[in-house]
Amino acid sequence: MTELLTAAQMRAIEQAAIDSGEVTGLELMERAGRGVVEAIFEEWPELAEEHHGLTPDLATDWGPAPQPLEAFDAEPRPLQAVVLCGPGNNGGDGFVVARLLKERGWGVEVFLYGDAERLPPDARANYERWVQLGGVQVFETFEPENWEREADVKTDCDLIIDAVFGTGLVRRISADMWLHEKIAVLTTEVANARRVAIDLPSGLCADSGRPLVDTEDEIGQGRLGFELTVSFHREKIGHRVSDGAAFCGKTVLKSIGLDELPSSRAKTRAIGGEIVRSAYPSFVGKSFVDHKFSHGHALILTGGAGRTGAARLSARGALRIGAGLVTLGVPPSAQMEVASQISALMMSRVEGGEGLKAVLEDVRLNALCLGPGMGQARAREMVPVALAAKRATVLDADALSAFADEPDALFAPLHEECVLTPHGGEFARLFPDIAAKLNETPTKGPAYSKVDATREAAKRAGCVVLFKGPDTVIADPEGRCSVSSAHYDRAAPWLATAGSGDALAGFITGLLARGFAPMQAAETAAWLHVECALEFGPGLIAEDLPEQLPAVFRKLGV
Repeated sequence: MTELLTAAQMRAIEQAAIDSGEVTGLELMERAGRGVVEAIFEEWPELAEEHHGLTPDLATDWGPAPQPLEAFDAEPRPLQAVVLCGPGNNGGDGFVVARLLKERGWGVEVFLYGDAERLPPDARANYERWVQLGGVQVFETFEPENWEREADVKTDCDLIIDAVFGTGLVRRISADMWLHEKIAVLTTEVANARRVAIDLPSGLCADSGRPLVDTEDEIGQGRLGFELTVSFHREKIGHRVSDGAAFCGKTVLKSIGLDELPSSRAKTRAIGGEIVRSAYPSFVGKSFVDHKFSHGHALILTGGAGRTGAARLSARGALRIGAGLVTLGVPPSAQMEVASQISALMMSRVEGGEGLKAVLEDVRLNALCLGPGMGQARAREMVPVALAAKRATVLDADALSAFADEPDALFAPLHEECVLTPHGGEFARLFPDIAAKLNETPTKGPAYSKVDATREAAKRAGCVVLFKGPDTVIADPEGRCSVSSAHYDRAAPWLATAGSGDALAGFITGLLARGFAPMQAAETAAWLHVECALEFGPGLIAEDLPEQLPAVFRKLGV
């Protein structure tokens, strides 16, 4: 897994490097600026080719110098960049980028928000290096007329760099200074300009992925979708949750030489394929003496007649992901319906709480799933019985909503082997006060985030909570937290289909049956859920998800 850092953790890592004497702040800023230029040219190679004036040192980094002018029939127009710099070290990175582009023959205009005399020392040093090459237009406020006037002469701009605030923003963006609206003035008139943010689009909270504004009325005003965001060392939480991906476009990480330093001990991680490779044994060339019961036996309870499809989806997912046996617990009214729909799955009659107690006398049933299509009345009766059995248990859908009027009645019997899998609405019903904090309009940073909310919910529930969404967040009561992000190159919007969450509940249940710990099961299932959607592609329906697992496993080599 990859660490996701807060802004404070990133500052601490940089300061530790500087304090160690291994690097100076000025060197880190130079590396960051060079990383931004590298990322731009990697993303758009044509920007590296259509210029003149390449200096020898940069030619080594980014390829051979261009052909002399006489090789062309006509002299091409020099590429043009606008660099927007802020009052801190993010602005210092911007001055480095401006200088490097200028040295490559670009026409570069630099705007500074703030007072040059008050720039931090490293940013001030790079400001002074820049002014030896070009001028700086200084605005102490983001008055709209300033930007509108400048936009009139930017119609031939090729590249706009946002180096105003980055990860450093903690104060609100007021109504007369809504940054993205002002930056958008420069880009709406320049259709061909590439838009790049350094660290994070300015105005976005690094810890929550939420814009910092004065009032709810300002949310979404001037929202500018950057095409590329270049960050350093590790991604920040804000790159992966809430509005982060929508603002950032594509996020690229560049090393600034901090990889050899001790870990930040971050408690938030981005889930990657390595979790699956490490969790599953390699089956290649292995001689098994295992049998089906050694891979666990899951019990998934259904609803009544006409309401069994969700549970059957969950059961199929549990079986495909590796549970040795999966039984559907069915009320009498639905027995014929279920029996006509299953083959590898098994079925057991489970009527009421006493019926569930009787079934659970079989100690080989080591993982339970309640909720999908179950109906709230049946869930209210069955959930306490299931929890009293102290088996690994997934509670989803109706098993959560059934306790919306009395969440403590659910929390009291929960135990550490449970996993709750709410979507936004179910989360708000179970944790209304936490949801209220999450839904407040943030006016300063670090803003309360989905990561904060999930951690708080897991601590209250005393078990793992998987808070669903394209930015799925998973936390345990000890504060460990993971993000399974379906963004950027893992975007899978077709997962927004009926039954998708039921399949995910089944994946978790199957892994619990296999003996995975609750946090590990939730993390692994969430990552595989997205991977199955990517494997299938557009047109996906929930029934397709379990059927992609064999192909996904083959690609992973497990």
